[in-house]
Amino acid sequence: MSVFDGLKFRKVSSPVHNLDPRVKFFFVCVLFVVAVMFVQLLPLLVLFFVPLPFVFVAGVKREWIRSLKGASMLAFIIFFFNFIFNYIYNEYPKIPSASLIEYSVAMTLRFVVMVETFSVFFLTTSPDLLGLALEQSRVPYEFCFAFTTAVRFVPVLAEEAQTIMDAQKSRGLELERGNFLKRIRNYIPILIPLIVSAIRRSLELAEAMESRAWGATKKRTNLYVLKLRRTDYALAFISILMLILAVLVWRFIPIPALNTLLSF
Repeated sequence: MSVFDGLKFRKVSSPVHNLDPRVKFFFVCVLFVVAVMFVQLLPLLVLFFVPLPFVFVAGVKREWIRSLKGASMLAFIIFFFNFIFNYIYNEYPKIPSASLIEYSVAMTLRFVVMVETFSVFFLTTSPDLLGLALEQSRVPYEFCFAFTTAVRFVPVLAEEAQTIMDAQKSRGLELERGNFLKRIRNYIPILIPLIVSAIRRSLELAEAMESRAWGATKKRTNLYVLKLRRTDYALAFISILMLILAVLVWRFIPIPALNTLLSF
């Protein structure tokens, strides 16, 4: 459940936290698009290091690393399936070529880049400011509320799932033993209390919303108004330049394989 720690906001005073959520989301979307554009390992390796300055400046290195550790199993699955299916597609070569391994690593690294960029975004962006940014972007308030509520409740449910797992382990439940199907069945005592707790939380939230006459008025006011500053314009400008450069490289510059460069 440590991957969900990368979705839980950490209230820290830093230049990254003070950036406008709209600009940060635009930066994350640019990295997402650039990661999807390339299938070569070299540009994806460069993209992996792009969010690192934001991680260190924001002071969320520990939580960011935990989110990557939580996604390591899924990253391994992505590498395994890419390697196996490409191995079969290439008509069972006797010795897997370096390009096949490099392609599998690149697809895995693409997933890691997406996870780390969104992890930095959610770690440094308050759900309240994120909802306010969506409202000021003319998104209907119902969708803003649903999105921010989901962002808030995912880490809470992850912590509750970890608590349930610890409680069941103390009662003798063995989650790591047995074959694959046995391990899946072992998680049933975890899922049932978690689903019941989620339904109970949703009912409590619905009652709280009804008691406060949620949706009775269409005209809403906010205490704060988001305004772009110089640092926000600078990050937006850098994001646009990064996107333009990535498109030019993707369209006109052939990117050599990493094993080819290492052979020279």
